[in-house]
Amino acid sequence: MRTFMKRRQRGFTLVEAVVVIAITGIIASVVAVFIRAPIEGYFDAARRAELTDVADTAVRRFSRDVHLALPNSVRITSTPSTIAIEFLLTSAGGRYRAEPGVPGDDILDFTQDDQSFELLGPAIAFQATSLDHQNQIVIYNLGILGADAYIGNNRRTYDGGAAPIIQITPINPFPFDSPSHTFQVVDTPVTYRCDLSAGVATLTRYSGYAIVDTPQPDPPASGGALLAQNVSACAFVYEPGITERSGLVSMRLSLTQSNETVTLYHEAHVSNVP
Repeated sequence: MRTFMKRRQRGFTLVEAVVVIAITGIIASVVAVFIRAPIEGYFDAARRAELTDVADTAVRRFSRDVHLALPNSVRITSTPSTIAIEFLLTSAGGRYRAEPGVPGDDILDFTQDDQSFELLGPAIAFQATSLDHQNQIVIYNLGILGADAYIGNNRRTYDGGAAPIIQITPINPFPFDSPSHTFQVVDTPVTYRCDLSAGVATLTRYSGYAIVDTPQPDPPASGGALLAQNVSACAFVYEPGITERSGLVSMRLSLTQSNETVTLYHEAHVSNVP
């Protein structure tokens, strides 16, 4: 007679499972203590890098525009929760003929409503006239009464013409002749506006709106492009210097997110030689 014996199955008990779970939890807690700081540091660094990139892009765009500002056209307005800087953006410039060289030369006459003049130098490629390309010819902008491009007494609209002749819409004679016989072409006013109101905290660039004398539009009617969010502090300062010298525009921009703050400061020179 054969005898069959049952093989006993071995495993682990509930107590053993509980002990393993407890030990695993202790080990995981110890490991978490050591890896928490590096992980948080990684996310903090990534957040700072993102904020820095946004702020740097906005500051670079601002600097590029400021360098193209019409001389003596920078102005700043502020309220308790907003600050805005505006200037007239130029796209080109040149010299006009002030004295005849040969009979028939088209000089710019400052004694009457002249509607054309001869451009000396390379031709200017004017864009089709629109709010983004207003093609305003400005001569000797001093930013004072009688020579203020915002008021418009030294600003005329480009009206076509076959190179080298530039035609302008006659209104009144230009008030002042430029000592260097130069002019600038204004495309559009540009405004950089920080809004620190609760729930807003933005930096916005405006362009493509009509040139307005006073008051400075805040905000302009249209053309807003968001440059940065999470703005916690913002300041614009303009030191005009004196005519015939460079002014200085400074911008300080702070962005804050999840207790991380990045602050950039930038200065840009503005040519005030009209």
